[in-house]
Amino acid sequence: MALTGISLADFRNHAQTTLRGAGTLNLLVGANGAGKTNVLEALSLLAPGRGLRRAAPPMMARQGGTGGFTVGASLVADGEVRLGTLTRSDAPGRRLLNVNGAAATGAQVAEWLSVGWLTPAMDQLFAAPPGERRRYLDRLALALDPSHAASALRYEGALRERNRLLGGDRPPEAGWLTAIEAQMADAGASLAEGRSALVDALMAEVVRHGEDPFPRPALTYMPGGPVGRDELSQALHDGRARDRAAGRTLTGPHRDDLEVHYAAKRMPAAASSTGEQKALLVAITLAHAALAAKGRPAVLLLDEVAAHLDPARRAALFARLADSGTQVWITGTELAPFTPVAPDAAVWEIAEGTAMRL
Repeated sequence: MALTGISLADFRNHAQTTLRGAGTLNLLVGANGAGKTNVLEALSLLAPGRGLRRAAPPMMARQGGTGGFTVGASLVADGEVRLGTLTRSDAPGRRLLNVNGAAATGAQVAEWLSVGWLTPAMDQLFAAPPGERRRYLDRLALALDPSHAASALRYEGALRERNRLLGGDRPPEAGWLTAIEAQMADAGASLAEGRSALVDALMAEVVRHGEDPFPRPALTYMPGGPVGRDELSQALHDGRARDRAAGRTLTGPHRDDLEVHYAAKRMPAAASSTGEQKALLVAITLAHAALAAKGRPAVLLLDEVAAHLDPARRAALFARLADSGTQVWITGTELAPFTPVAPDAAVWEIAEGTAMRL
């Protein structure tokens, strides 16, 4: 068990919604536009970052509301813990987080709860630009190790500063560049190590399950440069003239990628059918959920996933979720696809920003 209940105030189309008595499997059913995905988005804000829609905070505040929003969740972990996030009308662009009412960082909240998700918007992940897959890798890595976020932030900050210096009218001072590159090398090596370790762990979990009947993905971490601290530092130093000519840094973890193949067919995931790509994504998501459940309490958010699976894969999905040790929240337009598991689930009907327990 992870969350026992959640509450939303002035969030998207929810004026005041509370869902109590959450179970291991939680189903949110209702028509399109009723506000089901909004509940999942609210839960995703309990993870560091911008949530499953990557929306700016003002976009999530309810129209006609107070100008801010509040999301709260009760967590069972050595007693009850209250996690929350909110914005205020006087600073709608700044989202605050708290643990038991005390201000907290995203990494501190992540120490209590691991949150993962799969949404229809992710269906194009394999054909998307590399930056989308890097963001995906980091989100999965952070769900297993909250310290990964600090490495990513430190690297990105140093990268921006180096690019600013390289893009100036005059050559940058060598000593200042050396200091910035040392920061990049230190944070970049940690970032690369976290991404590589994640891919190795995912592959071990994927291989353990084989084809069940989800296709087995083959994942390969593709570094965008040297991954060791000293090697990356040297590469940055040696590439100064080239990078200044380009106006940006051309080597490092900011150029990493994730390569995914459909193992049985030896085919790039991007060249697979739409249904195969969806099944590969589900396989990766299930592998990650199993890994996440080995540490902190874990929550998995699945938006409209069952409707896009055939009956055999839907049954396999429910079986894998039941064994994952992860609390699951799933949306659907109707209850029929969930008939085999509905008796053991907590079920709410979502309608026009309200929730009614069924």
